[in-house]
Amino acid sequence: MILTGDYHTHTPYSHGKNTVLENAEAAKARSIKQIAITDHGFNHIIFGLRRRKLSALRAECTAAEEATGVKVLMGMESNLTSLVGHTDMKESDYKFFDIFLAGIHEVLLYKGLKDFYYLSFKNYAAHKFGKRPSDKLVQLTTRAYIEAVKNNPIDILTHINFLVFCNLTEVAKCCADYGTYIEINTKKYHITPEELNKMAETGVRFVIDSDAHSADRVGDTKIAEELLSRASVPLDRIDNIDGRLPNFRFAEYKKQHGIETVLN
Repeated sequence: MILTGDYHTHTPYSHGKNTVLENAEAAKARSIKQIAITDHGFNHIIFGLRRRKLSALRAECTAAEEATGVKVLMGMESNLTSLVGHTDMKESDYKFFDIFLAGIHEVLLYKGLKDFYYLSFKNYAAHKFGKRPSDKLVQLTTRAYIEAVKNNPIDILTHINFLVFCNLTEVAKCCADYGTYIEINTKKYHITPEELNKMAETGVRFVIDSDAHSADRVGDTKIAEELLSRASVPLDRIDNIDGRLPNFRFAEYKKQHGIETVLN
């Protein structure tokens, strides 16, 4: 299995090990046509991307694309910051980016104490102590994902159900309605074959991403191949393999709203 595009990779702008160029070179070596540089969102306390560095990151993306011939998209793995779907990608930031990913992470600035308590503390505490999250907690997390997809032009939800659990079917239905992809992440096990099948029944579409924090993992598909071999999802439901390229909603949103990308 060869990816047409790997849309979730990290660099030293957050906590990746290799440069934009090195990630792009790895993509080229693996015959990948597109790569996205998607460092952690602004509100990540330890590894967050900084707005003052966006110009430098754009310059590196442009240079890497010119050097390798691989399309290099500048993006961000933004963080859900509230129970009602806020993210740390503001609309005023849209002009700087080509692609919009979103997920839930632990160490970040939330909108308020209640948001931190439920989205972060309660979820991660349940995991640490080996407890099943309560139905209420699952409902709250599900609502956060759904509101985020409804109110933000998110292209991809990342590593859904990794340590933070939601009703996957409900979230997948929303993603199918709004044109947001669900990621099959190959850095970590985050869904089961049965869960993948249930999501696929909603009509949602998928992408496979490496979540590479080092260049040697760019384009990695091992976990996805293992998962898909045990599931019944047709491969034509995955839009970044077999020469296919995804149809991302963020670019269309920017076009419809006259938002031009800042290239320097």
